Amino acid sequence: MTDTSPAPSTSTGRLRAVFGATFFVRFGFGLSVAIFASYIVGRSTGIDASSIGTVGIVSALAPVGEFSTVLLSGMVADRYGRFPVLFAGMISAAVLLAAASLTRAPTALGAINLGFGVASGAILAASLAVVADEANSRERGLEMGRFDAVNLLGWIGGFAVGFGLLGALPNAELGRLFLAGSGLLALGVLVGFLWTRGHPETGARTHFDVVGILRTVFQKEVLIVTLPWLVIYLLLGTVFVFLGTSATGAGISTRYLAIAIGGGGLLLLLTQPSFGRLADRFGRTRLMLVGTVGFVGVLTGAALLAQFGAKPVLLAIVGVSAVPALAYGPAALAALADLSQTIPRATTMAIYSLVISLGMLIGLLLSTGLYSRYGANGLGVYFGGIAIALVVLTLWRYREVRLHPELDTGPRPTPTTPAR
Repeated sequence: MTDTSPAPSTSTGRLRAVFGATFFVRFGFGLSVAIFASYIVGRSTGIDASSIGTVGIVSALAPVGEFSTVLLSGMVADRYGRFPVLFAGMISAAVLLAAASLTRAPTALGAINLGFGVASGAILAASLAVVADEANSRERGLEMGRFDAVNLLGWIGGFAVGFGLLGALPNAELGRLFLAGSGLLALGVLVGFLWTRGHPETGARTHFDVVGILRTVFQKEVLIVTLPWLVIYLLLGTVFVFLGTSATGAGISTRYLAIAIGGGGLLLLLTQPSFGRLADRFGRTRLMLVGTVGFVGVLTGAALLAQFGAKPVLLAIVGVSAVPALAYGPAALAALADLSQTIPRATTMAIYSLVISLGMLIGLLLSTGLYSRYGANGLGVYFGGIAIALVVLTLWRYREVRLHPELDTGPRPTPTTPAR
C-alpha cells in the first residue's frame, strides 16, 4: 500500500472530527469508569475483598464485549466506511451510559457493560483507522502521538473530574455522572458530524476475509507489535477500575487525586506529539525501548506502593518513571499503523483493540484473584510479572528489527559520509 498525503483541507476536517469526537468519548468513558466500583458497591470509600470479585466480574464484561466483536467492527469499517461505524458506536455507548444511571443491580450493569465494550471497540478501531488513512509513514508517529494525547487527555480528564465528584457527591447521586457521560458522547457525535460534512473519507473499501484476518493475527510481525499492548493493559485495566476506591481507602483525598490526574493529563498533551515526532525520526523500536524502561519503573513503584502504602518517595518513583513510559504509546501505535501496508487499516486497528481489551480482561481476573487470596504480596507478584513480560517482548522486537530493519519503518537519520 503506497502512502499518499491527502489534501490539507479535507484531511484537517477529518482529523479534527476524530480528535474532537475522541476527546468527548474518552472523557465520558473516564468519568464513568472513575466511579464504577463505588457505584456497584454503594459506597465511595474503600473496597473489601468480597466486593472486589463482584466489581471485577462486572467490569471484565466490557473487555469481553470488545475483544469478541472488535475484529468484526474493523472489517465493517473497512467495508462500509470509518465514520458510520464510529458514530454508530458513539450513539450506542451514549444510550448504554444513560441506561446505567437507572440501575445498580450487578446483573443489569454487567449486561450494559458488555454492550459498552462492543461500542468501545467499534469507536477505537474506526478512529485509529482514520488517523492511519490521513498520515503518511514519515508523519505517522506525530499524528498517532496527537491522537494518543487527545485520547488519553480525555480519559484522564474524565478520571480527574470523576474522582473529584466521587468525594463531593453523595453516593446515591452518582448516577447523574453516567447521564453526564452520555451527554458528552452525544456532543461528540454532533461535533464529529459537523466537522466531517463535505469531507468524504479516503480509506479504500475492502471485502470481508475472516479467515485471512485471523491468520494474519498470528504472524510474527503482528505479534511483536500487539503482544506488548496486551501486557501493558494487564496493568491499566486494573488501575482504571480500582484506583479511585483504593486511593480513598488508603486515605488519599479525592480532590488531591483529581489534581494529580489532571496534571498527568496536561503532561500527556505536551509529550505525546513530541514522542511521536521522535519515533518518526529515530524509529519506532528505540522509543518503545525508552517506554519499556519507564513502565518497569512504574511497575516497581506500584508494587512497593501496594506493599508499603502511599509514601512520598514511592509516589515520586512512579511519577518520574511515568514520563519515559509515555514514549511507548505513540511509537507502538505508529508501528501498528505501519502494518496497514499489508492488512486493511481498520482491521489492523481492531487487532490493537482486541489485544488491549483482552489484556484488561485477563488483568482484572488475575489481579482481583491474587489480591483476594494473597493481599499486597499477590499484587507485588502481579506487577513483577508484567514488568518481566514487557521487557522480554520489547527485547524480542528489538532483535527482530535488528535482523529485519524493514519492520521498523520510521525514517532513519541520513548518513553524513557518502556511500562507497
